[in-house]
Amino acid sequence: MFGLGGPDINCHENQNSDPEVKVYPKVSDEDAPYSIEETSLRSAIFIPSDFKFGHHGKTPVILVPGTGTYGGEAFEPNFAKLLKASTFGDPVWLNIPGRMCDEAPKNAQYVAYAINYISCRAQKSVAVVGWSQGNLSIQWTLKYWPSTREKVNNFICLSADFAGTINAWGLVPFSGTQPGTPAVWHQTRNSSFIAMLRSNGGDSAYVPTTSIYSATDEVVQPQSGRKASAFMKDERNVGVTNCELQVEARFKPAGLIYTHETVMYNPLSWALAEDAIKNGGPGRFDRIDMHSVCMHTMAPGLNILDATKTQALAAWALKTILLFMPKPWHEPALPLFVSQEKKTYVPEPVDETAPKTAVAVSAVEMTA
Repeated sequence: MFGLGGPDINCHENQNSDPEVKVYPKVSDEDAPYSIEETSLRSAIFIPSDFKFGHHGKTPVILVPGTGTYGGEAFEPNFAKLLKASTFGDPVWLNIPGRMCDEAPKNAQYVAYAINYISCRAQKSVAVVGWSQGNLSIQWTLKYWPSTREKVNNFICLSADFAGTINAWGLVPFSGTQPGTPAVWHQTRNSSFIAMLRSNGGDSAYVPTTSIYSATDEVVQPQSGRKASAFMKDERNVGVTNCELQVEARFKPAGLIYTHETVMYNPLSWALAEDAIKNGGPGRFDRIDMHSVCMHTMAPGLNILDATKTQALAAWALKTILLFMPKPWHEPALPLFVSQEKKTYVPEPVDETAPKTAVAVSAVEMTA
């Protein structure tokens, strides 16, 4: 997919300059260690030629994609385009080698480095926007790289699966019975990765967070009510808004059937993100003209071609997931730095006999 930023928007071998302040191997003694070389971590950051590092008043926004995609192809027809045209946000994105199909903790290392790198060069805090697994990478980063928390002023979550998804079992049903893509193993409802992410307060926000999700998500389930995988707690009182589209935009166009990927062009998704980045803290419904916003099906500034490109992500991501190699027969082991951490999170039981959603669970089950 070409367009915004030129034909190399999916490049993961970018030549980015050294930061003025050292950010590798650690910014803080509390930060987890990296297992990936700095050159690889830095080259995965795609910085558009007109990016100003926050020097023109806009907030630098780091976009983190989902499994099976690079940041360029995932965000070019939606959030990257909208941010480019905005007066408040300036986007960069991550093109992580393997298109986010490799082990989830490895993917998170690219996020941790990008936050410290971009905030250092911009000399100001950043906003982060995640789609699907990208949200897990960001939350894992905020938990195990504490130095990033003071550098992130907003976390916008699109179709997050913080508690995993029962639909992942369609690709990795039982450990040892068939090989599966590493990132898919890590996103199953009962994975060790999810348990460690949510343990010891990891199921609660570290920074102001706005989580937007759809009950008709064909990839992440459950995704409604307080048991929604995307539902974020606020035990630290940093500010959290949870937005289930079918609840907040009930019976309006913005609250109808939205899939895992089409949440990215939903008008309420964009309105909440804009409000959060402009005003600080999580996006707030009382600062938005909810009636006017929710009477649309797409964010203003997007068109049918943008919607078509966004919808095409599902099939493209599935193909990438299926072709990714190597595929282990079990969930990959977690990094040594979390091996001794006591797990305090126990997944809530899910009623798997309940009806699925208005969108049938199909072959595109795992673009998370």
